[in-house]
Amino acid sequence: MLSAGLLRNSFKGAASAAPFFPTLLDQMPNAIVVFEAENQQLVYVNPAAESALDLSRKSLEGQSVHNLFGDNQAIKRMIEEVKLGHVSAQRQEMVLHSLPGSIHQESIPAHVVVASLEDPTLIMMEWFPIDQQLRSERDERVTQQVEANKQLMRNLAHEIKNPLGGIRGAAQLLEFELPDKGLREYTQVIIKESDRLQNLVDRLLAPHRKAHAMESFNVHEALERVRSLVLAEFPKGLKIIRNYDTSLPEVLGDREQLIQAVLNIAHNAAQALSEEIQQGIAQIELKTRVARSVTISKHRYKMAMDLHVIDNGPGIPEDIRERIFFPLVSGRDGGSGLGLTLAQTFVQQHQGFIACDSRPGRTDFHIQIPYRRQEKAL
Repeated sequence: MLSAGLLRNSFKGAASAAPFFPTLLDQMPNAIVVFEAENQQLVYVNPAAESALDLSRKSLEGQSVHNLFGDNQAIKRMIEEVKLGHVSAQRQEMVLHSLPGSIHQESIPAHVVVASLEDPTLIMMEWFPIDQQLRSERDERVTQQVEANKQLMRNLAHEIKNPLGGIRGAAQLLEFELPDKGLREYTQVIIKESDRLQNLVDRLLAPHRKAHAMESFNVHEALERVRSLVLAEFPKGLKIIRNYDTSLPEVLGDREQLIQAVLNIAHNAAQALSEEIQQGIAQIELKTRVARSVTISKHRYKMAMDLHVIDNGPGIPEDIRERIFFPLVSGRDGGSGLGLTLAQTFVQQHQGFIACDSRPGRTDFHIQIPYRRQEKAL
């Protein structure tokens, strides 16, 4: 956490005058807001706070700090203590709720600091999710587990291919030798099932065969392609909402792989929304934002593309939530269990991560891919 002393020296001058907000605070990874002690209206919001609140600085400045997280009595008490001069800073762990009226209600366990500044008319509030470190450790464990599973599946796929080809070839030869054409029905079953398994094996090996076609592209053009493909298959009863930050720079990566990754997620979501589609209330949201000062697999990046695929379906069954990215795990009858595995592989090949938060009524697949220079590409 930042020290209150460091911040005190950053804000000088009357609040009524145009305050000087140093570049230092814009670069801080933790969310920081500064507000007037008297009326508690925001006068400064750093980029990390913009990202955390999912609102622009322009729309936030002038609002009351109490509008950020609803009627939070703990924050009110902390501000009052600092305002009255009883303490220079207050620290507390608490659960922060999203803005009142927000479409997607979220609760975030966070460490919150409220501190006075050198200018007595101003107060600073800083917070960061206390699960960041836990998430980083969990992501690392998941990455290691998925890598082990991918290696296992690759080895298994290679072991299956040769005998599978032999079985199919033997069935074809047997079909030619059968005196009764009616018996060919059985050889056709063997041949068709062999072809189905061959296709499954090819899909397991596909991500590791094709070289990356690295290019800079507009992620929203890619998302529009995903949107059109899903709506072509589900033309009635499904609404796909665009929630784009059009200021996003172009991302460097394999365009087709990223399209396939998002398409797999969105297609799974549409299939899970069968009841909602029949009722005409099915909804998938494609949301993009910029994330700043992010850590992915212990690497720090100044900026990353934040992409969410959110649906209002029944949620992922609890018994498979921790295993949805593992090969051959599916919550749907007839599902291959490869869609999310391939999506995770494609995202990880771009140094990104993919995670899922699911509950009845809202499932959010979160993809984050860092912006990298050409020479650092895969």
